[in-house]
Amino acid sequence: MMSQKILQINFKFHVSRAEYETAVAPVAEPIAAVPGLLWKVWLLNEADQEAGGIYLFADDKTLDAYLNSEIVAAIVSNPILSDFSVKQFAVMQDVSEVTRGPVGESVSLE
Repeated sequence: MMSQKILQINFKFHVSRAEYETAVAPVAEPIAAVPGLLWKVWLLNEADQEAGGIYLFADDKTLDAYLNSEIVAAIVSNPILSDFSVKQFAVMQDVSEVTRGPVGESVSLE
């Protein structure tokens, strides 16, 4: 099995929570269809007006393709968003499976 990769993206949003949720809702389906994306968890800290996501990709190639996609270009150019942080991590599969992390062969695109 190829080495799965975690992508963490955080950013500030400059509208109400309701406006933010309305703005991002149309992006959920296109993100779900990204090749190699196994899952995404959406994050929100309303008090600090910070949001983002944790993604699990099948491998480096699919993660890099997503970062260079039109979806990401549209997100980073959105005027209601700023202060982006983008981090990539390797998955520590053995210990993640012990703690029931949704990684490894138990996660697939099927």
